Amino acid sequence: WKPVLLLLSPPAFSTTCARCAKDRRLRQKRAFTERQLTRYFVDHRKVRVVGGRGGAGGHSFYSEPRKIFGGPDGGNGGDGGHVILKADQQTKSLSSVLPFYQGFHGERGGNKNCYGANGAYVYVKVPVGTLVKEDGEVVADLTEHGEEYVAAYGGAGGKGNRFFLSNENRSPTLFTPGEPGQERVLHLELKTTAHAGLVGFPNAGKSSLLRAISRAKPAVAAYPFTTLNPHVGIVHYQDYEQVAVADIPGLIKGAHQNRGLGVTFLKHIERCRFLLYVVDLSVPQPWTQLQDLKYELEQFDRGLSERPCVVIGNKIDLAESRINLPLLRERVAERVIALSALTGDNLEELLGHLRELYDTYVKTEQSRGQSPVKW
Repeated sequence: WKPVLLLLSPPAFSTTCARCAKDRRLRQKRAFTERQLTRYFVDHRKVRVVGGRGGAGGHSFYSEPRKIFGGPDGGNGGDGGHVILKADQQTKSLSSVLPFYQGFHGERGGNKNCYGANGAYVYVKVPVGTLVKEDGEVVADLTEHGEEYVAAYGGAGGKGNRFFLSNENRSPTLFTPGEPGQERVLHLELKTTAHAGLVGFPNAGKSSLLRAISRAKPAVAAYPFTTLNPHVGIVHYQDYEQVAVADIPGLIKGAHQNRGLGVTFLKHIERCRFLLYVVDLSVPQPWTQLQDLKYELEQFDRGLSERPCVVIGNKIDLAESRINLPLLRERVAERVIALSALTGDNLEELLGHLRELYDTYVKTEQSRGQSPVKW
């Protein structure tokens, strides 16, 4: 008799299950597209805030050996926590603000006259320059780093039966529940968007230009209104100064009458300190674009088109652009910088002039006794 070793193959379903598990892991590790990774700049948010509820008062009587009737000893409940908006210089957008916040509830009062713990405060970080509005009225303006505003107060804690002890009532059984917290609906609006704003018609090349001078990744495509939300890119200089440039969605004629993307994005331009008009040099008569843009800005807010600015003639790599460039400079009083956001031609001149505009803005704010916006 000799033992026989049988080599049994694993069942067929085990190989199939392993393959399915591998496919599931690959699907979980699937790379996100660039559009999914894009973080939009949010400058307005509707938030519902509710303060924490106060804890109920305690109801108990003290008792120990040889002292049965020790009297009431129920402590008061803790107060509910507040919801506090706090200006933070490191926060640049309202994208991290959630639509609902509630403070922590206070704890119930205990025996032996122990008070309940107060509910913890909930701090909501918002960018410096955030306006807090309620029913259309400004209730707070957070302009300094670390400045706080109590958005919703927590409810007061209830009273324990010890609180109601008196000469007339030596054994009170009355205790009160905690009060509910304050509830409000607030509108947060960011007053400061960026230092510079890219203003232009759709497909003028604003998003491509922002990609070329910063690390921002706005969507770029060959159709109008590619940018539906503002993007902010940071331009870094060797002396560690940072200039924020906002890619404003494209405007059209009649934008001040809420046509196209409307007045919402004209407000973004209103918050910029200086403007960069982006003009497509490849179209016939590109100077008419600048005239139409200034007209829309002036109709929305008188004096807005008079802010410090520079005209950027984009798409200089095209043959039609080289013909229109001298004609544009003849009809435009502002400085014209011709460049190509696609090939990167003459970006150094734009970055140099952008720094000049920023330095002028800083000196102007300091002369007025105000602190300039830093990123």
